[in-house]
Amino acid sequence: MKTPWLVIRSQRWPISLRFNRKLPGLLLLLGLLVLLATVISVGYGEYEISPLAVTKILLGFADVDSTDAFTIYTLRLPRILLAFLVGVGFAIAGTIIQGITQNPLAAPGIIGVNAGASLAAVILLVLVPNAPVYALPLAAFLGAFIVTILIYLLAWKDGSSSQRLILVGVGFSLIATALTNILTTFGPIELVSQALFWLTGSVYGSSWEDVFTLLPWISIFGFFSFSLASELNTLSLGDEIACSLGAHLEWHRGILVFISVALSGAAVAAAGSIGFVGLMTPHLARQLVGPRHQELLPTAALLGGLLVVLADAIGRLLFMPIELPCGVVTAAIGAPYFLYLFIQKRR
Repeated sequence: MKTPWLVIRSQRWPISLRFNRKLPGLLLLLGLLVLLATVISVGYGEYEISPLAVTKILLGFADVDSTDAFTIYTLRLPRILLAFLVGVGFAIAGTIIQGITQNPLAAPGIIGVNAGASLAAVILLVLVPNAPVYALPLAAFLGAFIVTILIYLLAWKDGSSSQRLILVGVGFSLIATALTNILTTFGPIELVSQALFWLTGSVYGSSWEDVFTLLPWISIFGFFSFSLASELNTLSLGDEIACSLGAHLEWHRGILVFISVALSGAAVAAAGSIGFVGLMTPHLARQLVGPRHQELLPTAALLGGLLVVLADAIGRLLFMPIELPCGVVTAAIGAPYFLYLFIQKRR
């Protein structure tokens, strides 16, 4: 049986440089699944549109001034595109965090990054209700960045240890969550209700402005993460091996953590704290393409986008006309998966 891997080895560089020949086909398949999920999600709801009509409108072969076109372009397509971008951001951020900590249970939501972003966003929503739309991603990024800096400082002892980063991050996650609960308890009821709905993780009421606000963050920092895939490969081998290979350990780790913070902070600002996406998708991608981040990052990105699009569609259609936030759906899927990973880790 022929192996799908091309393996190149050298005595100087003891890492297998592998190229998965199945990757282009896999990415094409995932892309088609994303398109299929988009067409189905756009077409079904309280007002149904046939998949053929959806395809014609999206390709420009139908009347763009019709009720169907208004429903697609104004009400549903921005929501689906935002869900996809949010999933991509969480998935790449989770892949980076798991790579630099060498811990399969690590994720931005677990080590405190998402909690810091959520706290800053809730502060803005509750205390500055008239803030412009573009201020929310900046606030979430600032909150995530401040928490990350504090985690780094407290975890520093002759360098940053992966285990200390995780332990300190869990502590800060609990502190940020407690402060968020205090704000939602004592804030004005009309602003608190908006913040609580946002905290559950939802793309309800998304507009093209939201999509175009998030798109530069995901595009720029996603590109940087792909360009640093080889450095992430080295860091995932452990600190001692990475240093022996000549890696600039703290510099590369700091840059990658910054990229992860930017991606997860922007995603939290756009849709709230949608849990478990950054935890599940790296594992699913690793089972499909292996541990090498040149293949792992794009695969996880597409899986993350597909997962959030499907979660939003399920939440919107399952109990129609009542909508479940997509964060509730991902939590219902991710919590059992997290327990499964925990049991596997213990074994």
